[in-house]
This record gives sequence, C-alpha cells and structure tokens, in this order.
Amino acid sequence: MSKKKRIILGISGASGAIYGVRTLHLLHALGVETHLVISRSAHTILSQELGLRAEDLYAKADKVYNPDDLSAPLASGSFHTDGMLVAPCSINTLSGIANSYAENLLQRAADVCLKEGHPLLLAVRETPLHVGHLRLMSLASQAGAIIFPPIPAFYSKPQSLEQLVDQTVGRMLARLGILNDFYQAWGEDQANLDTRLI
Repeated sequence: MSKKKRIILGISGASGAIYGVRTLHLLHALGVETHLVISRSAHTILSQELGLRAEDLYAKADKVYNPDDLSAPLASGSFHTDGMLVAPCSINTLSGIANSYAENLLQRAADVCLKEGHPLLLAVRETPLHVGHLRLMSLASQAGAIIFPPIPAFYSKPQSLEQLVDQTVGRMLARLGILNDFYQAWGEDQANLDTRLI
C-alpha cells in the first residue's frame, strides 16, 4: 500500500487568496495529508477577497499551525514532507525565503524544504515586476525553489473562474508530482477534466 503524501501549504498575504483556498480543497479531495500555515496578513486578504475567515479553512487541513510558532514540527528537518506550496506567495514572503530569513513559520518551513531537498513551489503573485523582485525570484530559484506565478492558461477555454483557477492549481500540484485531473493538458479534451464540486 502506497504511503499517503504529506504536503505543507502556506498561504501568505498577497492578492490571490483563492489560489491558496482552492489548493487546500484540491489537496483534501485528492487525499493528501495537508499541513496548513496561514500568515497573519493572509487573514485580512481572505476576508477582503473571499469573505472568509482563516478558521473557515481549518476543516480541510490535517493540521493547522500558528504562523508565529517556530517550535512547530515544520520548523525541523526531521519532519518529513513531500514538498511545500506557497500560494499565493507575497514578495515579502519570497524575500524571506530567498534570503534565508525565517521570521515566521511559513518562511522557516520553506527554508527547511530547501535545505532538506524537498520540492518548494512559490506561486509569486505580483505585477508589474521590478528588478528587485526578479532578483529575489532568481535567488530563490538558485536555492532550489520552483517559481510558478499563477498565470492563467486560456487554451482550455475556461467557462468559469473556478475552472480558470483549477487549471493553474492542478498544474502546480502536478509540478510537485501530485497526479490529478483538475487541469487540462495541451491537446486534452475538456470533457476529461474532473468536474467534482469541492
């Protein structure tokens, strides 16, 4: 019997909270053990963009952590994971990760993934980008992070915001080796997509 995958999901305070919420829902639907860290500023964005409280998300996670708890298991390399996503990833969070400056658990967990060689995907949500942003992305990439701005693909002809978001989130999960049917591969029929309501 194959072991259940264990993924850390960080939701930071960038616009695009829907990416973090849908990632959590899809991980739950796929039966992935999910460890959730929501930054303090993300609480505000969740409320402003989606009318949600952070507490509304807790039921979909296997474990939820206080973002200030640097003594949590995620802060140690001895806690095994199959990878981590930060979706959305703010420039502030990117900066901490790129410069190995872990002022909170989200950044520390990301740093642990890098030092232990586990996949780390950063859905950097900012535009336009100046050279400082680009430099940070380059630094994070050199350290081993996957830079994955949540840029929508339109070849799948999405008919709703949910389809548009799921196309991106499905691709992010696939990039981490989590097989799923929530996105349309190039040349694939839209009818093959998993259209479950989650």
